[in-house]
Amino acid sequence: MDEDVAVKALAALAQSSRLKVFRAIVGTGPEGIQPGQLSAALDIPANTLSFHLKELHHAALVSVQREGRFLRYRADLGAMQSLMDFLTAHCCQGVPCGDAINLACDSRQG
Repeated sequence: MDEDVAVKALAALAQSSRLKVFRAIVGTGPEGIQPGQLSAALDIPANTLSFHLKELHHAALVSVQREGRFLRYRADLGAMQSLMDFLTAHCCQGVPCGDAINLACDSRQG
């Protein structure tokens, strides 16, 4: 993932309602969710939700698939992982983050 793509994804997630929408979509796993269901679950008006979904789709964080008259949104877990990889690429001075976290926890306990 390049920096421009990461900035676009982070900007899309930087709005609290949009972050809630994204987290709710992630929670549905590979099944995804239709906008009507999402609107009801989050108590977000349909037109507001439509705007947030468009922004998440534009940032390549969600995919959309037409199912007859309905749309189904799914989180792009690959894009989410790429963003996490981008953010942690230079983490912990080259030591895998899991090892650094375990070492920090062990040093506090001992």
